Amino acid sequence: MERVSARNAHVSIKVMIIDDSNTIRRTAEALLKKAGYEVYTAADGFEAMSMITDNHPDIIFVDIMMPRLDGYQTCQLIKNNKKFRDTPVIMLSSKDGLFDRARGRIAGSEEHVNKPFTQEELIDVINKYVH
Repeated sequence: MERVSARNAHVSIKVMIIDDSNTIRRTAEALLKKAGYEVYTAADGFEAMSMITDNHPDIIFVDIMMPRLDGYQTCQLIKNNKKFRDTPVIMLSSKDGLFDRARGRIAGSEEHVNKPFTQEELIDVINKYVH
């Protein structure tokens, strides 16, 4: 019963996952769709920018280490766009270094989540930033 009500509560929340790893994208997508979120995925920052413009996600998770346009650059592009500057951007990384966290903050990200992540971790972050 609780799962159904949780699913209904998330129906209108749009989540974007940007990661060059197909496995990470598919895992995050499955975990979040199971919880009732609307999920969009992109393999890199360039692909993500057009999807963000088209779909207006409520929160964006972006991998730090990606080819072409890394997570920091992608975050800066999002935050420099007046339509999306208030959209929370959460950095995803397999490294938990102080430098990575600081660089993410400088780029404009709200938070840093370590990979591998759990469904609960993703949902907790979404609940923290999307009202």
